[in-house]
Amino acid sequence: MSRIGRIPIEVPGGVKVEMKGEKVHVEGPLGKMDLDVHPQVKINISKGRIEVKRQGDTALEKSLHGLFRRLIDNIITGVTKGFEKNLEIQGVGYRAKVEGKTLVLQLGFSHPVKYPIAEGIKIAVADNTKISVKGYDKQLVGQVAAEIRRFYPPEPYKGKGIRYAGEHVRRKAGKAVAGKSA
Repeated sequence: MSRIGRIPIEVPGGVKVEMKGEKVHVEGPLGKMDLDVHPQVKINISKGRIEVKRQGDTALEKSLHGLFRRLIDNIITGVTKGFEKNLEIQGVGYRAKVEGKTLVLQLGFSHPVKYPIAEGIKIAVADNTKISVKGYDKQLVGQVAAEIRRFYPPEPYKGKGIRYAGEHVRRKAGKAVAGKSA
Protein backbone atom coordinates (compact mmCIF):
# COMPACT_ATOMS: atom_id res chain seq x y z
CA MET A 1 0.00 0.00 0.00
CA SER A 2 1.21 3.49 -0.77
CA ARG A 3 2.70 5.17 2.28
CA ILE A 4 1.53 8.58 1.09
CA GLY A 5 -1.80 7.39 -0.33
CA ARG A 6 -3.08 5.76 2.84
CA ILE A 7 -2.72 8.88 5.01
CA PRO A 8 -6.09 10.65 5.31
CA ILE A 9 -6.23 14.37 4.49
CA GLU A 10 -7.61 16.64 7.20
CA VAL A 11 -9.79 19.44 5.81
CA PRO A 12 -9.23 22.67 7.79
CA GLY A 13 -12.08 25.01 8.73
CA GLY A 14 -13.10 27.47 6.04
CA VAL A 15 -12.36 25.01 3.23
CA LYS A 16 -15.21 23.43 1.29
CA VAL A 17 -14.51 20.16 -0.56
CA GLU A 18 -17.04 18.35 -2.73
CA MET A 19 -17.15 15.82 -5.55
CA LYS A 20 -18.75 16.99 -8.80
CA GLY A 21 -18.89 13.91 -11.01
CA GLU A 22 -15.26 12.90 -11.63
CA LYS A 23 -13.90 16.19 -10.26
CA VAL A 24 -12.86 17.28 -6.79
CA HIS A 25 -13.87 20.92 -6.21
CA VAL A 26 -12.07 22.79 -3.40
CA GLU A 27 -12.87 26.33 -2.23
CA GLY A 28 -10.88 28.22 0.38
CA PRO A 29 -9.97 31.73 1.48
CA LEU A 30 -7.33 32.21 -1.27
CA GLY A 31 -9.24 30.75 -4.22
CA LYS A 32 -10.92 27.72 -5.71
CA MET A 33 -9.57 24.84 -7.75
CA ASP A 34 -10.80 21.70 -9.51
CA LEU A 35 -9.00 18.40 -10.04
CA ASP A 36 -10.05 15.72 -12.52
CA VAL A 37 -9.81 12.33 -10.77
CA HIS A 38 -8.65 9.22 -12.63
CA PRO A 39 -11.34 6.49 -12.83
CA GLN A 40 -9.04 4.00 -11.03
CA VAL A 41 -9.02 6.21 -7.90
CA LYS A 42 -11.97 6.70 -5.55
CA ILE A 43 -12.29 9.71 -3.23
CA ASN A 44 -14.28 9.48 0.04
CA ILE A 45 -15.17 12.77 1.74
CA SER A 46 -16.64 12.52 5.25
CA LYS A 47 -16.49 14.49 8.52
CA GLY A 48 -13.67 16.84 7.55
CA ARG A 49 -11.49 14.04 6.19
CA ILE A 50 -10.66 12.92 2.69
CA GLU A 51 -9.52 9.37 1.99
CA VAL A 52 -8.09 8.26 -1.34
CA LYS A 53 -8.66 4.61 -2.25
CA ARG A 54 -7.56 2.53 -5.21
CA GLN A 55 -9.50 -0.30 -6.83
CA GLY A 56 -6.74 -2.86 -7.37
CA ASP A 57 -3.04 -3.52 -7.02
CA THR A 58 -1.67 -2.91 -10.50
CA ALA A 59 1.40 -0.70 -10.86
CA LEU A 60 -0.70 2.08 -12.44
CA GLU A 61 -3.23 2.05 -9.59
CA LYS A 62 -0.49 2.09 -6.97
CA SER A 63 1.21 5.08 -8.58
CA LEU A 64 -2.08 6.97 -9.00
CA HIS A 65 -3.01 6.33 -5.35
CA GLY A 66 -0.17 8.39 -3.88
CA LEU A 67 -0.25 10.91 -6.72
CA PHE A 68 -3.89 11.92 -6.29
CA ARG A 69 -3.60 12.02 -2.51
CA ARG A 70 -0.68 14.44 -2.83
CA LEU A 71 -2.43 16.54 -5.51
CA ILE A 72 -5.54 16.95 -3.33
CA ASP A 73 -3.38 17.79 -0.30
CA ASN A 74 -1.50 20.43 -2.35
CA ILE A 75 -4.79 21.99 -3.48
CA ILE A 76 -6.03 22.24 0.12
CA THR A 77 -2.71 23.73 1.24
CA GLY A 78 -2.80 26.16 -1.69
CA VAL A 79 -6.28 27.54 -1.01
CA THR A 80 -5.50 27.96 2.72
CA LYS A 81 -1.82 29.05 2.94
CA GLY A 82 -0.63 29.40 -0.65
CA PHE A 83 2.78 28.64 -2.16
CA GLU A 84 5.84 30.81 -2.69
CA LYS A 85 9.05 30.59 -4.71
CA ASN A 86 11.86 33.11 -4.24
CA LEU A 87 14.36 34.11 -6.91
CA GLU A 88 17.52 36.22 -6.72
CA ILE A 89 19.16 38.26 -9.46
CA GLN A 90 22.95 38.49 -9.41
CA GLY A 91 24.96 40.77 -11.66
CA VAL A 92 26.00 44.41 -11.78
CA GLY A 93 23.13 46.55 -13.05
CA TYR A 94 20.68 43.64 -13.15
CA ARG A 95 17.33 44.50 -11.57
CA ALA A 96 13.61 43.86 -11.65
CA LYS A 97 10.43 45.81 -11.04
CA VAL A 98 6.71 45.26 -11.34
CA GLU A 99 4.74 47.64 -13.56
CA GLY A 100 1.03 46.89 -13.34
CA LYS A 101 0.55 43.30 -14.53
CA THR A 102 4.05 43.03 -16.02
CA LEU A 103 7.41 42.06 -14.52
CA VAL A 104 10.18 44.12 -16.13
CA LEU A 105 13.71 42.66 -15.95
CA GLN A 106 16.96 44.49 -16.77
CA LEU A 107 19.41 41.64 -17.43
CA GLY A 108 22.19 43.23 -19.44
CA PHE A 109 20.45 42.78 -22.78
CA SER A 110 19.93 45.68 -25.19
CA HIS A 111 16.27 45.80 -24.15
CA PRO A 112 14.28 45.17 -20.96
CA VAL A 113 12.60 41.77 -20.72
CA LYS A 114 8.85 42.07 -20.06
CA TYR A 115 7.02 39.11 -18.54
CA PRO A 116 3.19 39.26 -18.24
CA ILE A 117 2.01 38.09 -14.81
CA ALA A 118 -0.49 35.20 -15.01
CA GLU A 119 -3.91 35.30 -13.38
CA GLY A 120 -3.77 33.94 -9.81
CA ILE A 121 -0.08 34.85 -9.38
CA LYS A 122 1.32 37.70 -7.32
CA ILE A 123 4.90 38.85 -7.93
CA ALA A 124 6.70 41.17 -5.53
CA VAL A 125 10.19 42.62 -5.93
CA ALA A 126 12.33 43.65 -2.95
CA ASP A 127 15.67 45.50 -3.16
CA ASN A 128 15.47 45.38 -7.01
CA THR A 129 17.05 41.91 -6.96
CA LYS A 130 14.77 39.62 -4.91
CA ILE A 131 11.67 38.32 -6.69
CA SER A 132 8.87 36.56 -4.81
CA VAL A 133 6.31 34.52 -6.78
CA LYS A 134 3.15 33.65 -4.78
CA GLY A 135 -0.09 31.88 -5.61
CA TYR A 136 -2.50 29.13 -4.60
CA ASP A 137 -1.68 26.75 -7.49
CA LYS A 138 1.61 24.95 -6.75
CA GLN A 139 2.16 23.93 -10.36
CA LEU A 140 1.56 27.45 -11.69
CA VAL A 141 3.86 29.05 -9.08
CA GLY A 142 6.67 26.66 -10.02
CA GLN A 143 6.06 27.17 -13.73
CA VAL A 144 6.17 30.97 -13.47
CA ALA A 145 9.35 30.86 -11.36
CA ALA A 146 10.99 28.52 -13.90
CA GLU A 147 9.99 30.78 -16.82
CA ILE A 148 11.47 33.84 -15.09
CA ARG A 149 14.68 31.92 -14.31
CA ARG A 150 14.91 30.80 -17.95
CA PHE A 151 15.44 34.40 -19.16
CA TYR A 152 19.01 34.32 -17.77
CA PRO A 153 19.98 31.13 -15.91
CA PRO A 154 23.03 31.46 -13.65
CA GLU A 155 26.24 31.02 -15.59
CA PRO A 156 29.14 29.09 -14.03
CA TYR A 157 32.01 31.56 -14.58
CA LYS A 158 30.91 34.78 -12.88
CA GLY A 159 27.67 33.51 -11.32
CA LYS A 160 25.54 36.16 -13.02
CA GLY A 161 21.89 35.47 -13.73
CA ILE A 162 18.62 34.58 -12.05
CA ARG A 163 18.69 31.76 -9.50
CA TYR A 164 16.36 30.30 -6.91
CA ALA A 165 16.96 31.61 -3.39
CA GLY A 166 19.54 29.38 -1.75
CA GLU A 167 20.52 27.66 -5.01
CA HIS A 168 24.20 26.82 -5.21
CA VAL A 169 25.83 27.37 -8.58
CA ARG A 170 29.00 25.38 -9.21
CA ARG A 171 31.65 27.78 -10.37
CA LYS A 172 34.23 26.93 -13.01
CA ALA A 173 37.75 28.27 -13.27
CA GLY A 174 38.20 30.81 -16.05
CA LYS A 175 40.68 30.61 -18.86
CA ALA A 176 44.17 29.97 -17.54
CA VAL A 177 46.79 32.57 -18.41
CA ALA A 178 49.45 31.08 -20.69
CA GLY A 179 52.89 30.83 -19.11
CA LYS A 180 55.89 32.65 -20.55
CA SER A 181 57.63 30.73 -23.29
CA ALA A 182 61.18 31.44 -24.31
